[in-house]
Amino acid sequence: MTSRTLRPAPLRIVGFASGRGSNFGALIAARHDGRLPVELCALLSDRSDAAALGVAQAAGIEAIAMSPRDYADRPAFDRAIFERAAQFRPDLIVLAGYMRIIDPGVVAAWSGRMINIHPSLLPKYRGLHTHRRALEAGDAVHGASVHYVTAELDGGPTIAQAEIPLLAGDTPESVAERLLAQEHRLLVASVALIATGHVALDDCGVLFDSAPLAAPLKLRADGSLA
Repeated sequence: MTSRTLRPAPLRIVGFASGRGSNFGALIAARHDGRLPVELCALLSDRSDAAALGVAQAAGIEAIAMSPRDYADRPAFDRAIFERAAQFRPDLIVLAGYMRIIDPGVVAAWSGRMINIHPSLLPKYRGLHTHRRALEAGDAVHGASVHYVTAELDGGPTIAQAEIPLLAGDTPESVAERLLAQEHRLLVASVALIATGHVALDDCGVLFDSAPLAAPLKLRADGSLA
């Protein structure tokens, strides 16, 4: 094993979410039971009715909603919400079901410090309706990916993936329900590797224990990545 950088303090995280917040809730649960050495500083949302806000508040985490309608255009909103996030001095931004395309200039400012969880085995099925697209293509296997965020939609370097089989009679809804638990485990395991210094991003791509990662890590049955 090559050398890695140990963090002197818990990784500071700000989450972004637009919906129910189950992935952010998984981070909260993992921190609470000692599996995740992080500090969850805030949850930001582009929707005032997002259930994710209540998930954060219930855990004593600051929850902030900002409306895109209050800004002249998408870049102005993106700059504003990320400036608000920066006030919490995060080491890492986690997009946990955040459903907006972020302005490239804002993304560039957080290069190597922002990850996203996406419900497909990237590079397959970037964007929306991933479960339906996988079923229509006749895929035998589907899954989720955690990747670093770049200006290319769902195109940043992939850290890790979780796989599930697609079954006869599956619908997009049944696939989404079955995959969700794997998404939670995948996100927690990926963030844990970043928090402990095992995973980072540099000009060569994703590094695992300081060595370039040749292929995404895979989620194992015990919740670890290999």
